[in-house]
Amino acid sequence: MASRSPSSRDFASTTPRDDVRLTASDRPGVAQPVPVRDIPAQPWHRIFVSTLILLLAMVAAWEWYWRAFGVVPSYRNSDGQWAEQRRRIDHGEGGKTVLIGASRMLFDIQLPVWERASGERPIQLAMEGTSPVPVLEDLAADADFTGRVVIDVTPHVFFAGGAYRDQLLTYYRKQTPAQRIGDWLSMTFLEPIVVVPRKLVLHDLDRNTYLWSKVENDPAYHALVQDIWRRNFARPVAQVLPGMDTPEKKQAMIDAQIARASTAIATLRKRGVKVLFLRPPSDGPIHEFENRELPRGTTWDLLLQRTGTPGIHFEDYPALQGYYLPEWSHLSASEANRFTEALVPLVESEFARQTAPEPVPR
Repeated sequence: MASRSPSSRDFASTTPRDDVRLTASDRPGVAQPVPVRDIPAQPWHRIFVSTLILLLAMVAAWEWYWRAFGVVPSYRNSDGQWAEQRRRIDHGEGGKTVLIGASRMLFDIQLPVWERASGERPIQLAMEGTSPVPVLEDLAADADFTGRVVIDVTPHVFFAGGAYRDQLLTYYRKQTPAQRIGDWLSMTFLEPIVVVPRKLVLHDLDRNTYLWSKVENDPAYHALVQDIWRRNFARPVAQVLPGMDTPEKKQAMIDAQIARASTAIATLRKRGVKVLFLRPPSDGPIHEFENRELPRGTTWDLLLQRTGTPGIHFEDYPALQGYYLPEWSHLSASEANRFTEALVPLVESEFARQTAPEPVPR
């Protein structure tokens, strides 16, 4: 066999260079030494204190800036806050009035006003951009719930099966002890103190929610919010109403949502629960979109007919008309108070007309 001259690669693999750190492959059978890095002596205590002071100063400056802008502390509309309210039914408040729906139910109905008008403070389980149908089905499956339920019908959310916050029920059922502690710490020590900028509404601890005053009173912020809504509803219908881009798909989706609601309501009625639909006000380009794409005759009227359930539509009651909706979809805070005060007697009257069957013995 012909011999070959050693190459530079052979030489490099057998003769380590002085400027290259040895590795385990260079030292077979010898453990790789652990690198040690000297930490230079520094005034670490002063560095820590200085960093902490700098951090606090930055947070204070942030808080000062946004508070000067008009932002105030508010609770987050978190999954944990929703789960806490849902759990009230499990803990003995199953006979109460429960409000479910999307943001119009959440923003427009004021719990303190409802309580003054009826003597009862409802449980608020509405969530923005999210259909109430899954929550309705959850209540139907819960034998602890024996009260009354008012269902918000925001057309582009209800009939399209809106699922912006569809993880709520999963979080409520599977919330871990660590998540509960984290939610409690946040709601107790953080949310009542620290501000969050660029918001639409303010939330109380029990999810009573109302439109932020700047949406109504600050011209620039008012224009910004309107522009966001305008651009949202100017998108192609297939983006605003996913899965409803043809008349056939649209009708199939409407039928499916009504069928689900009808089944859940039938179960609730067997348990003696009274149910009522509510169509809150809308205005401007949003109302025009709803009337064009989801007209009342093929949505609201069909829902009431197929479910055999009464409903309150704002267009049918003078007392529910003529309100100011700064961004066309939700009432201002003061108008929400006035709207709730006008709505409660209508709700109580409709519930009084319903003759519920005797609850099934448990």
